[in-house]
Amino acid sequence: MMVGVKDSQWVALREDDGRAYLLQNKPGEIKVKGLGRFDAMQLLDGYSIGERITVGQKSLTIVQAALPEARRNMFRRAQTIGIKDSGFLLSWMGIGVGSRVLEGGHGSAGLAMHIANVLGNTGTLISVEIRDEHAQVGKLNMDRLEEILPEFPDWHLFVGNLVDVEEKVKQICGEIDAAIIDMAEPWTVVNSIIPTLRIGGRIACYCPTTSQLEKSWNACENAGLEIEWAGEIIERKWSKASKGGVRPGNQPMGHTAFLMIAAKIASEEEE
Repeated sequence: MMVGVKDSQWVALREDDGRAYLLQNKPGEIKVKGLGRFDAMQLLDGYSIGERITVGQKSLTIVQAALPEARRNMFRRAQTIGIKDSGFLLSWMGIGVGSRVLEGGHGSAGLAMHIANVLGNTGTLISVEIRDEHAQVGKLNMDRLEEILPEFPDWHLFVGNLVDVEEKVKQICGEIDAAIIDMAEPWTVVNSIIPTLRIGGRIACYCPTTSQLEKSWNACENAGLEIEWAGEIIERKWSKASKGGVRPGNQPMGHTAFLMIAAKIASEEEE
């Protein structure tokens, strides 16, 4: 059953190679890089989700906007945590519907968008960003994602230092299930986060360099956390060969960051 475009606030026009253009279905002329100037509501009038539409010289498919389209059309300022690392962190840390998550280092909201996508409307996400100019860009992406997703968590964005977050967490949700730290010195905030973390909850540190990983590892161990996993995720794309078959692509396997995940465990009983 085709769904009329008029029933969707946001849609995406998708090229066959996966490139997509986000459109808000409202009146007024807009300029979309790669497509030109037009009134989105007039352009989409009479079309349904799943149909082909021609814009200029391009034949595009109208699809329901979701996280992949929102991610491809992000406003960017700070470097973001990508799909490869985000997916691993969400899975290993057990982040899902109803989870309470603290994000240290919001940036352009690359990670926050992935977290929000799985929390549903019963989850809680608390984002902390020390630089206001980064927070504002991230907020633009999250505000748009809230309009795109069918469900969106209870999201709070604070501009300030992560070491001051304990009282905010207690006021909002009592305690958290997971914390992901993406900042220059993760080891400096571990002790501030631990009191907000439930027993069995996890902290992850995103560390571009080995020295950051080592200092974060030591800080977590010294604080009584159990290191569950540390390492890096390697991604290698494959492509179809011109003479048949498939083979590894020619793209380099680039490094993004080392990931470390530590769990809060109960103290040993005294004899």
